[in-house]
Amino acid sequence: MGLRALLLLLLSLAAAALAAEQPQRRPALPPPSAGGAGAPGVSSSSVLVALLDSRYTELAELVEKALLLQALEDAVGRGSVTILAPRNEALDRDLDPEFRRFLLEPRNLRTLQSLLLFHVLPARVHLSPSSSSSAISHQTLAGEPLELAAAAAAVTRPDAVVRPDGVIHGIERLLVPRSVQEAFNRRRSLAAISAVLPSGAPEVDPRTHRLKKPAPPVPLGAPPALPVWDAMAPGPSIAPAPAPGPGSGKHHFDGHSQVKDFIQTLLLYGGYNELADILVNLTSLATEMGRLVSEGYVLTVLAPNDEAMARLTTDQLSEPGSPEDILYYHMIPEYQTEESMYNAVRRFGKVRYDTLRLPHKVTAREADGSVKFGAGEGSAYLFDPDIYTDGRISVQGIDAVLLPPAEDGGKSPAAAPARRAPVVTGATAKPKLRRGQYTNQPTFHLQLPNLAP
Repeated sequence: MGLRALLLLLLSLAAAALAAEQPQRRPALPPPSAGGAGAPGVSSSSVLVALLDSRYTELAELVEKALLLQALEDAVGRGSVTILAPRNEALDRDLDPEFRRFLLEPRNLRTLQSLLLFHVLPARVHLSPSSSSSAISHQTLAGEPLELAAAAAAVTRPDAVVRPDGVIHGIERLLVPRSVQEAFNRRRSLAAISAVLPSGAPEVDPRTHRLKKPAPPVPLGAPPALPVWDAMAPGPSIAPAPAPGPGSGKHHFDGHSQVKDFIQTLLLYGGYNELADILVNLTSLATEMGRLVSEGYVLTVLAPNDEAMARLTTDQLSEPGSPEDILYYHMIPEYQTEESMYNAVRRFGKVRYDTLRLPHKVTAREADGSVKFGAGEGSAYLFDPDIYTDGRISVQGIDAVLLPPAEDGGKSPAAAPARRAPVVTGATAKPKLRRGQYTNQPTFHLQLPNLAP
């Protein structure tokens, strides 16, 4: 009796447990709307369910991404709605990719919601391309009015889905409200403005009075790409870091030491003390030459001897800046030796070399087996060839001072008197060197004190 009663009790408990589990296995109903207090739940025959299961899958995905299911359930609970559903191609392939990226950015969630709610009318409206009621304006859930004339013209499937609580019309294209279009235009304008790199005002070259052009990049060890006159323009520093010279990226030129070296060579060579004295006293000119050499430029100096400098008058040197202008006219921004210049004039007859006194040039010709600079009264012969040559600075001695032409293009008032190359006689006379006549003049490499005061 005890065992039988225990078995009956267990069977009754198991039957009661099965009976209690049967109601939980029934399909769960949609949860009630969390919107209004009296809003009923969405049934399986709702227009929202038809939208999610219809051919307008792209629109349904955008509704889910925009978190609008709850808002649409509330609208359906309050009454019938009309949904204007663009076809999938209009939202996938025909939509501007930039506009689509703009809509799907998380920060533009409100804009995407306004765009989608602009396609929902809080009333049942039947549309057709020939409908006479298409000229009526209806308020949308986005808060902006929609002219149904435009919507009716884009209808391709009127009354595609009809349900008790709403209707879906298939339309050809996406309807964009004014607020969404303005937001997209503002964002696109800001992106375009931020992509523009700022640029400074154009700079004017103080020497040529022309706009400066940006220099192309120059690899390490290559010769300068800018003209020498651009390097001579005043800048924030007159003694930049030495530039690498040709041949080796690790070899640097110290232009200031080289200028001191060639001035010392002039003194030790003899006969060029006046020019050396001017270079020592004009520290700005010597510094300028050193800076050019440090930046990678080369110079050929046509050095007048002491006899030529002695023929200069006080009037020729009294004008402000005259010594600088005269010496600039004797500097060629090229590296030339006596042999290279003689070969050039023998081949071409007449060669015009640029000078640092922009824009004047000095003319070279072949004469009496040597090189003659200038023409007429202001000519000078190459008298002492290759006084100093170090690969960057070349000094060629001449027997007269070359005076730049007047600014008005006429004859310079400071032109030297007509003369030929002087012939000096006596025991101490130095013979005039001609082509092929060289003397073993030593080149000294000594260190001068600082030229700056």
